[in-house]
Amino acid sequence: MKLVNGFDLVAYAKKNGYVLPAFNTTNLEMTYAIANGLMEANLPGYIQISSNNLRLSNPYVIAMIAKDAVKKSEIPIGLHLDHGKSFEDVKACVDAGFTSIMIDMSHLPFEENIRESKRAAEYCHFYGIPVEVELGALRGKEEDIVNEGECKTDPDMVAEYVSKTECDLLAVSVGNVHGLCLNPQIDIPLLEKINQISKVPLVLHGGSGISKEIIWEAKKHGLIKINYGSDLRKEFIGTFGEAYETNHNEHDVIHLSIDAVNHVANKAKELVMMINEH
Repeated sequence: MKLVNGFDLVAYAKKNGYVLPAFNTTNLEMTYAIANGLMEANLPGYIQISSNNLRLSNPYVIAMIAKDAVKKSEIPIGLHLDHGKSFEDVKACVDAGFTSIMIDMSHLPFEENIRESKRAAEYCHFYGIPVEVELGALRGKEEDIVNEGECKTDPDMVAEYVSKTECDLLAVSVGNVHGLCLNPQIDIPLLEKINQISKVPLVLHGGSGISKEIIWEAKKHGLIKINYGSDLRKEFIGTFGEAYETNHNEHDVIHLSIDAVNHVANKAKELVMMINEH
């Protein structure tokens, strides 16, 4: 199967009652592992990469790898830009063949956030690609960016923000955090209130560490997509770390890489099955 358009992926999830996991990749091994995990579970989801991680390659390389990784798939898998930090990054990913886009201008003042998010949405919609935006901020470490503050999504801003940005998905801050060093405390009543106002489905970033029971409850209140990065990266890095600790002269990259792909695939399979078993 080809990479699936984000609009079609969300429609498929709604029709079948799924929550879509979005798994962060960085390189070839992670990309194949994510695709393998979803295929083994026979459940839909996203391969995604952030602007920050694209420093190691570029959109065309990741798109090419992802297209090859899903060619044997019989379930829909999309390719998503996570935390797109500029219009230039958005444009490059659309042009490379990404099927879903996030523009993250949450660090900007409200009106600037709207203006830059709408600019990205207009470009993506011309090509029939959905756009995720973010209102609010998460505590924790997102790759090499640390945010010590938390700014939960203000429900009073949601209607205007969704309307003016013309977004298709809304990422919210409701006690979710980035990384594994903080404990998420999901505010379900706040999520419920946002869902009552938002005309588009909701996204939770920082899925690692959120219990399945909370995810099942969040699904009742508009959750369609949840992001996972730290859990998978821990599996990948741990494979090499354990080998090195066992033998400081370890140098068998190919076998360790294959092991890492299998470990990450197993974790992706575990997570997508967990969030959709209820």
